Amino acid sequence: MSLGKKKVLIFIISYKASFRILDVYKKIPFKDLGKYNIKILLSDDNSRDDTIKYAINIKKKEKNIFLNKNKINIGYGAHIKKCLKFALAKKFDYAVMIHGDGQYDPRYIPSLLKKFSNNENISAVTGSRILRGIKKVYQGRMPFYKLIGNILLTKSFNLLLNTSFTDTHTGLWAYDLKSLKDNKFKLLTDSFNFDQEFRFMNVLKNRTIKEIPIQTKYGDERSQLHIKYAIKFFLNSIIYFFIKIRLFSLEKFK
Repeated sequence: MSLGKKKVLIFIISYKASFRILDVYKKIPFKDLGKYNIKILLSDDNSRDDTIKYAINIKKKEKNIFLNKNKINIGYGAHIKKCLKFALAKKFDYAVMIHGDGQYDPRYIPSLLKKFSNNENISAVTGSRILRGIKKVYQGRMPFYKLIGNILLTKSFNLLLNTSFTDTHTGLWAYDLKSLKDNKFKLLTDSFNFDQEFRFMNVLKNRTIKEIPIQTKYGDERSQLHIKYAIKFFLNSIIYFFIKIRLFSLEKFK
C-alpha cells in the first residue's frame, strides 16, 4: 500500500444480478484509479439465483476483494447503509456505490472521485443521465415513461426544496465518508427511497451534492421506476418542504 493515497471502497450491490455482476466488475477502470488505494466489496442481498456464485469466482481470482451475502433480503436502503458502515469501520476516505445489474457504467468512477479534489464542501457526487440534455438520454435508450417520470419528480423535488438537481433517481453515487461520521445516515429509510432521503439530509445540512454527466444501459436490467416508488417520492418531497420551513420535524432529519 502506497502512503498518501486516499482509500476508496467500491461496493457493488446486487440482487438477482447473475452474470451481470462479473460484467460490472470487469469494467472497473483500475488503470485510471492508480492514484487511489482501491478495494472492492461485492455485496449481495440474498439473491435466490446464481449471483453469489459469480461473486465467489471473482473473489477466488482477484485480490483486494471483500465479499458479503446478506442472510435475508434487507432491502435497497438497508443494503447501502450496511456497505457504508463497512466502509467507515475499515476507515476508507471515499466509497462508491454502483448497481450490479449493469445499468450504470463503472468507467465514470474516476470522474466521480475527481470532484472531491476541488476542496469544496462536497459530501457526495452522483451520475446524472439528464445533465447533458434529453437527446443524450435517448442515446441510452431510457424508456419514455421512465424519462417523463424522472423529469417530473426531479422538478417537483427542486421546486419544493429550492435545489437544482437534474437527476434525482440515479444509482451511481460516490460518498465522502468524513461527512457520514455523525452516523445520521443510519436513521434513514431501508427502502428504495434511501437515496432521496440521503439527498434531503444533505440539503438540510447545506452540504453539496455534485453531478457528473453519464449515460446508462437499458434492456434487461431489473430496476424499474415503480408507481409506488414514484408516489412515495412525490409525497416525501412535500413532507421535506414542510420540514425545511420548520412546520414540523422528524428525528432523523434533526
